Amino acid sequence: MGEPVLNLTQDLFALQEIIFRTRPRFIVEVGAAWGGSLLFYSTLMEVLGGEGIIAVDVYIPDDLRERIGQHGRLAERIKWLNGESTDPVIVDAIREIIGDTREVLVILDSHHTHDHVLSELRLYSPFVGKGQYLVCCDTIIEDIPKQEHRGRPWGPANNPKTALDVFHRENSRFAVDPAIENKLLMSCNPGGYLLAVGD
Repeated sequence: MGEPVLNLTQDLFALQEIIFRTRPRFIVEVGAAWGGSLLFYSTLMEVLGGEGIIAVDVYIPDDLRERIGQHGRLAERIKWLNGESTDPVIVDAIREIIGDTREVLVILDSHHTHDHVLSELRLYSPFVGKGQYLVCCDTIIEDIPKQEHRGRPWGPANNPKTALDVFHRENSRFAVDPAIENKLLMSCNPGGYLLAVGD
């Protein structure tokens, strides 16, 4: 579609399989970045069904909306929410859009510090019903050397994986899906594909 996607190809395959298997009515992507993944999800929904994609980001430039908007029906399915993912106004806006359904896939891929991701996990997990998925991205940060080429507030011991460890201790409704994990030779999200196993 001509737009960049900041995801490893195998992780896109995993997301495609999840969407095919679960047929979510809504996909919530926290951290829309350059928008290519939104078109990817919308293309799958065009084939498989589904109502909408909610893109949450603190920075959504006008030219990004314009470029994505040129894709006709694929773009019409996307709803943009400009703001901090943990802001109650944003969370309430998502709740308003999805209504009572819990046929929702949530993908958390924004600010990768421990505290921020843990807040997102707590706020967004109630949107995900039994049999649906919550994907916590970039858990690999825990296992790679601290990045020196550009400053980041996250790194080893302060990242999505450490947040996920705490989340698992306080919430037994989600389990890592081995059917997805075992297919991935490489992933930026190891341990991050969570299946809702309880109500």
